Amino acid sequence: MACFLVPAAEAVITTVAAKAMKSKEKEEMVKVSFADGTFADAEKMKFSTKLGWLNKLLWGGSALLAFEHVWHGEVVPFFPFLTAVKTGETAEMLAEMCSAGVMMAALITAVWVGMLVVSSAIEKRALHVPKLTKEGA
Repeated sequence: MACFLVPAAEAVITTVAAKAMKSKEKEEMVKVSFADGTFADAEKMKFSTKLGWLNKLLWGGSALLAFEHVWHGEVVPFFPFLTAVKTGETAEMLAEMCSAGVMMAALITAVWVGMLVVSSAIEKRALHVPKLTKEGA
């Protein structure tokens, strides 16, 4: 009915937070070591960029869910927009938002946290590449 509104609300909040963070973040350069013993400078990925990943997941999921609800006639282009409100099923709609909507938003956020863990592991691995010894070369 309106479960897509929960991830959409989270997307609005994270979009505002990402824009606020982006304006305050500074570039951070790190030295990356390569297996051949050489070093290079690289820019560390900003958290606002990573938060942008969450925004894209949330906005995309919300758009697909909204389209699905429009397709099934649960969302209409005239007031009150949600057919559940018009037919007096508001309590059922709120219950669906609290169960399905919150679960979808939590699942999307959990996937994003997994992406952060993988990204962090890749960044740490790039910073700590072991040097090759003459015996290993």
